[in-house]
Amino acid sequence: MSLAQVHYTSAAPGDEGTAGRFTAVGPGVSGALLAELEPLLRHELPDGVPDHPSDGELRSLPQAFTYAILSDGSRLVSRSAPVRATGGGVGPGVRFHAHAVHLPPGVPLPGDRLPVEAWRSPHWVAVTPGGAIPDPLTLSPGPTAVSEGLDDFAVSRGPWLAAVLADLRRASEPTESDGRPVVLVERQCADVARWLGLASVTLPRESTERLTFTTYTRLPGSSAARVVGVLPEDAEAARAAGLRVHVCAEQPPSGGGTDDTWAATAARVWRSRSPELFREARELPGEPFAAGPLAVTALCAGIALGPDGRTAAAGWAADRPYALDAKRTGQLVEALTSPGIDDRTGPEFDSVGRLFGALEGRCPAAVTAPLAAMLVTEAVRGGNGSLELPRRDAFVGPEGAAVAERLAPEILTELGDTAGSRAVARTVQLLRVARLLGVDDTDSLPGVVNHLAPALLAEAAEGGTDTPGFAPALLELLDEQFEVRTALLGALDRIAPQDPGAVARFLERVALPFTGTQVLPHLRMCAEVPGAMATLGGDRAAVWHRVLRAAGLSPFAEPLVLRTAVGLVWEDRAPTVEEARLLLDAATSDSHRVAGTWARLVDAALSAPAAEPPAAGPSPASTDEAAALAHDLLRGFPGEIGGRERAGLLLLDLVRELRTGAPEPGWAETVRTLCAQAEPVEPALRERAHAALVERLLAPDRPGAELYDFVHGDDAELIAAYDRTARTETVRTRLRTQPAYAADCFTVWTAHPHAGTTWPPVAAALLDEVLRPAVRAMSAEDVAEVEATVGRTGSSGRADAFRTWNRSSTLGRLGRRIAGRVRRG
Repeated sequence: MSLAQVHYTSAAPGDEGTAGRFTAVGPGVSGALLAELEPLLRHELPDGVPDHPSDGELRSLPQAFTYAILSDGSRLVSRSAPVRATGGGVGPGVRFHAHAVHLPPGVPLPGDRLPVEAWRSPHWVAVTPGGAIPDPLTLSPGPTAVSEGLDDFAVSRGPWLAAVLADLRRASEPTESDGRPVVLVERQCADVARWLGLASVTLPRESTERLTFTTYTRLPGSSAARVVGVLPEDAEAARAAGLRVHVCAEQPPSGGGTDDTWAATAARVWRSRSPELFREARELPGEPFAAGPLAVTALCAGIALGPDGRTAAAGWAADRPYALDAKRTGQLVEALTSPGIDDRTGPEFDSVGRLFGALEGRCPAAVTAPLAAMLVTEAVRGGNGSLELPRRDAFVGPEGAAVAERLAPEILTELGDTAGSRAVARTVQLLRVARLLGVDDTDSLPGVVNHLAPALLAEAAEGGTDTPGFAPALLELLDEQFEVRTALLGALDRIAPQDPGAVARFLERVALPFTGTQVLPHLRMCAEVPGAMATLGGDRAAVWHRVLRAAGLSPFAEPLVLRTAVGLVWEDRAPTVEEARLLLDAATSDSHRVAGTWARLVDAALSAPAAEPPAAGPSPASTDEAAALAHDLLRGFPGEIGGRERAGLLLLDLVRELRTGAPEPGWAETVRTLCAQAEPVEPALRERAHAALVERLLAPDRPGAELYDFVHGDDAELIAAYDRTARTETVRTRLRTQPAYAADCFTVWTAHPHAGTTWPPVAAALLDEVLRPAVRAMSAEDVAEVEATVGRTGSSGRADAFRTWNRSSTLGRLGRRIAGRVRRG
């Protein structure tokens, strides 16, 4: 069919206020369409155009070649070119003429050509014809002028190629993100057309047809095209408009790359002058702009790619192992395993590992052997611990022997170095590769395992509560190699008593296979404790019994199970006194001595809270569990307990004797001495010792010599403790109900008026504030008995002193009563 043509030219002289006018309009082009076409056909010349340009200068002025999609779905292909003016117009000597072809909706270009191919059509005219002229879109068969020399152009634009192709791809998507054009800055509009020619070869056809463009404009920010060309002098305005600008007419950009793997691969194809590969790649399965098919095609053609391209190729082929024939599969493997590549990355090796797994068993061993060799070489020399290693049978034959001979010395040397801080993943990988290649590592295995076991716990602890990254490979290693599993589990079992909590936390994250015939008592206990804690809650004694049973060994036969069990249940705290008594009775002192758990029992005794004073005062029947535990510990571990711990336990033992027995003389001095030796002494322990001493000193049967030493020792802390205890309700009750006890306290509190500086005021306060209220509450008979007892146990003078003291109290009461009556009167 014949396509409608439109001609538009600069305004004629005298047509002020207009930019131009239509001089010819073909059939079927409505007035509404003309209004939409006019802004697309206008042409603004660059600054500095000569008034009377020469023919060469006229030809060098920019031409705008445009492809647009109109609002009704029809399309427009046009060329706006400067022409010499015969008078008036845009400039004194230059005007423009636009020649356009309108394509109705659904009508393709003649010969199913792409719009950009008509750039150099010989049928574009620069004047309005007098009659019918050939359609500019009707081109002769074969490559058009715009397609010629694209290889050379691509090579010349190498630094910009990948970034521009990436943006052209994004601009060709069905729905653009922001609708703003990609700006190509070139000195010649023909070079913008060549960029579009590169896009037409590189992109799928449907993408190319969406790529509207104009090769020249001075207003890129207001253009509706997806790609626009501007001259260098207009580049800054495009940047200011926030457009994506590629200045291809200046110094090449530093770096100049893109993270778009497809675009980077396409750029390498163009620089290799192999555009036919784009068509071949589109015949392979995959998304239109997936990097894999193009990367595979390029590698098979011998084009070197970067690590991202090789990764994409290996990953694509791994997902589609049947998509390539045997020849291309071999070419791909050869390209991926080329010895000249020195920039391989971890993701690339992972993709190659997946490819090997996909091809193994489907291809001859001669094809997959280079992949296997590359993977194990990387595992040894590159330290990539995440690689999926080949199976052991991948190296049967001469290929395997050659790889083993090359790598065995390196593997054994590194495994034998146990002084460094080698990562767990690295050790696991080396052990797996050694087995894979048949390397005999028997001699180095004990040292390797002894280095690996603590490293497992350390790395797992650094990772918090997450499963360690080395866990999958470690479990595979233990499943593959029985001798490594046996040795490693044994090493962990030996470590467990030293830090059972760390081992237990590790086993919660990594389920080691120790359900076989190995005894492994400590590992079994560590594995049991989480379930026991969850089931039995806060009953630590019950948890301890259950964990100990999990060991399968008696603490009499294997004392170290005591240490492990105690460390698991009381990892960060001391047992209570009751729990410590349970532990002490569960095994002999020899077992606790070997296990070292006696220190936990000492901590339990020394950190026990202060006991409440007995309600009825000290008596032979009263008990103190912490003091009793201290007594047993001193007797059971005399050679192990020393220093401040021994002094603290002796202090507790003295508490026991003060409350239940007859301690050696010099109580107060002993308390002071032991407290000094136990520094820093626990506050509760100091309080317990002071309380026991003063309770005994306040007892009716206390020796006078001990009381005398106490009073004259002038120890402020002890005297303060005495004062507090004397004011308790227990002592006040005894004073009110036992005249003999009241008489004894009067004697004591008045007998040492000059004993240092601390005691006299305390004694005076106790007389007035504690004893006097008790005597007031007594009957006359009891008061008389107190007076008689004071005289009988002291002297007549002391009895007189009591009467005087008591009379002053009575007179004081009487005076207060009389004063009250006077006030009431």
